[in-house]
Amino acid sequence: MVHKAAGETANSNDLQATILGLIGNDLREMEVVFHRELRSNHPYVADVLTHLNTYRGKRLRPMLLLLTAQAVGEVDAAHHVLAAVVEMIHTATLVHDDVLDDATTRRHVATVNSRWNNETSVLLGDYLFTHAFHLASSLESTLACRLIGRATNLVCEGELAQIHERGNSGLTEEQYFNIIEGKTAELCAVSCYLGAHFAGGSEATVLAMDRYGRNLGIAFQIADDLLDVCGTEQETGKTLGSDLEKQKLTLPLIRLLAEATPAAAGKIRELLAHPSAESKAELNRLLKAGDALEYARQRAFEYVEAARAALACLADSPARQVLELLTEFVVVRST
Repeated sequence: MVHKAAGETANSNDLQATILGLIGNDLREMEVVFHRELRSNHPYVADVLTHLNTYRGKRLRPMLLLLTAQAVGEVDAAHHVLAAVVEMIHTATLVHDDVLDDATTRRHVATVNSRWNNETSVLLGDYLFTHAFHLASSLESTLACRLIGRATNLVCEGELAQIHERGNSGLTEEQYFNIIEGKTAELCAVSCYLGAHFAGGSEATVLAMDRYGRNLGIAFQIADDLLDVCGTEQETGKTLGSDLEKQKLTLPLIRLLAEATPAAAGKIRELLAHPSAESKAELNRLLKAGDALEYARQRAFEYVEAARAALACLADSPARQVLELLTEFVVVRST
C-alpha cells in the first residue's frame, strides 16, 4: 500500500484548528478542572506546578476522549473530569520518564528533574497520580476509577518490563509490542473507551473505540521510537537518543539485528553495548543503509489502518473525520 507523505496530508495547523473548533470549549473546561485540582498554597509546589504547564504535551489523550465522546454521542461534565484525569496520569508518566531517561528538555524547556532534582520529579509524579485517582473517584460511577486504575497498572508494568529488557539485544518484536501496548497504547485505549462509554455508546461501539485507541497508541509509539533514532532535538523539542543511551531495543533496531549477518549483528551489539555519540552515528548510518526505518514505518501504518477500520461502526460526523485524520498524523511525525 502506498501511503501519503507528510506534504500530502492535511496541514497540521489546519487539523489543530479543526479540533479546537469541535472540542475547544471542552478542552478549556478540561483545563479548568486540571488547574483547579492542581493548586497549592506552598510556593515551592506552586512553582513546580506552574513550570509543569510549559511542557505538558499535545493533550492527545484528552482530545481522544472528547472526540470519541462527540463522535458517539454528546460531551458532558463527566467527560471534562475524565479528560483531566487521563491528562494527569499521562503527565505523571512524562515526569517519571524524564527521570528514567536523564532527559534535560521537553517541548524546548527544562524538565523538572533538570531544573530541580530527581526527588522533586518522583514526588511530583506521585502527586499527579494521587490527584488523578481522587478526581476519578468523584464521579458517581466507580467504573472510570477501576478502568483508569487498571490502565495505570499496565502502563507501569510496561515501563518495568522495558527497564528489565535494557541491554537485551535478543528482544523480539513480540516482546517489544507487548511492552509498548502497556506503556503507551493502554492509556490511549482507555481514553477512547471512557469517552464512548460515558457518551452512551453500545458495548460494541465502546469496544471498537478501545481498539481504535489501542492501535493508534501503538502506531504513535513506533513513530516516537523512530524519532528517537533519526529525529532532531530542534524538531521535537525534547532530549533524543535516550533509547540508545539506556540500551532500549526498539523496533528499528530489532529489525536491523534481524536482517544483519552474524558478523554484522555482532558489530551492532557491540555498538549498542557502548553507547556514545560515535556509536549512535554509526547505528544511524546502518539504519538508513538498510530497510529498518522503512520497515518500522510500515508496521506503524499497519496499526494506523487497524485504528481506522475500528471507526467503521460510527456514523459520519466531523468528530469521526478528525479521528480518521489523527491516524495519519501519528506516523507522519516520523517521515
